[in-house]
Amino acid sequence: MLIEIWSDIMCPFCYIGKAHFEKALDSLSFKDKIEVKYKSYQLDPNYHHVEGDTTYKYLSASKGMPLEQVKEMTNHVEQMGRNAGVNINFSTNIPANTFKAHELIHFAASEGKGTAMKEKLFKAHFEDGLNIEDDSVLLSLAQEVDLSEDAAKEVLNSDKYAYEVKQDIAEAQQIGIRGVPFFLLNRKYAISGAQPESVFVEALEKSFSEWKESNPDITFLGGDSSAPSCTDDKCDI
Repeated sequence: MLIEIWSDIMCPFCYIGKAHFEKALDSLSFKDKIEVKYKSYQLDPNYHHVEGDTTYKYLSASKGMPLEQVKEMTNHVEQMGRNAGVNINFSTNIPANTFKAHELIHFAASEGKGTAMKEKLFKAHFEDGLNIEDDSVLLSLAQEVDLSEDAAKEVLNSDKYAYEVKQDIAEAQQIGIRGVPFFLLNRKYAISGAQPESVFVEALEKSFSEWKESNPDITFLGGDSSAPSCTDDKCDI
């Protein structure tokens, strides 16, 4: 069963929601039958990091709030993160444009490492205080999940995966997504926001139960399981 997740790296609730979702999924017996596909979304596509800019300043300007109010608000979000098992530190967090990070996630997904790349980027952004708009940071993170450095450089220096990022964002607009994280289960049920783990468990069980009715397990009828056969790369000759 397919689960599509629209999120942005600069969104703290996407990091928290990811943790809640993964804990819920890990507790279920059918987790191996779930395919998770991360999709791109940009909360502020026009922003680009300016040297010396901080998240406190960025939020103060974008939300029209005094710095002290911003700090109180972010303290609450940091506590939510700790409750979810993730460390969010806004005092060192660097605001950044996330388009290239999304391109890198698409590249990693083509190598079967999309979820690992997503996690690395979240940690780099919220925990390690790294600028994920910086190519050298992105290349280092790509190598940490064993992606080819040369291939990653090609991705960052070209528009190789730009279409995929833009297509995800366009699809979000068509569906009517106005906030992230947004979880779409089997193209039928939606969950919006960093919901509690119990909400994900209930939704996953319901969605999977319905999906399983249309996709029953194959039952082999009789015969010898060791009978001669051919696979893609060899024949039992």
